[in-house]
Amino acid sequence: MIKTILRILLKPLSFIPAILMMYLIFNFSAQDGVTSGNLSYKVSEIIVETANEAFELNWSSDQEQYYIERIHYPVRKLAHMTEYFLLAVSVSFPLYVYRVRGIWLLLLAGTICVGFACLDEYHQSFVAGRTPSRRDVMIDSIGIAAGVILVQMICFIGRVTVFRPLARKKKRA
Repeated sequence: MIKTILRILLKPLSFIPAILMMYLIFNFSAQDGVTSGNLSYKVSEIIVETANEAFELNWSSDQEQYYIERIHYPVRKLAHMTEYFLLAVSVSFPLYVYRVRGIWLLLLAGTICVGFACLDEYHQSFVAGRTPSRRDVMIDSIGIAAGVILVQMICFIGRVTVFRPLARKKKRA
């Protein structure tokens, strides 16, 4: 009885990570173009400096600058994919808890996340120095597909390996 009540109360709370992820994405999109560019530039700088130190490459500051500028665009796009990968995971797990599985999970979670990506790009059209981009929605969609597929794989493997033995024990008892 108590388990059922807890389950009924806690299931809706499983969407909180998805809502928080949407809030985070919205806040990143609300940054003006300069602030957003500086953030990804700083990440690129950290990556290059860390690689230089870790692999003892002894690059000059000009060489570091060259590599920072080379990876800046891919870092920005990987950030897009990563954000939406995390959103897809945080949307898919609760849907899975509500027994949305298979192609329906892919369609429902994908639609929610791609819809949010489209709204996010539209939102950027109102932010100084930012423009909406279909390409970004496509990049976001790659992260979304990867996130939903990963959740399906993890949940399927869990059902087959971890939870199936528990179900068999309950039937025997």
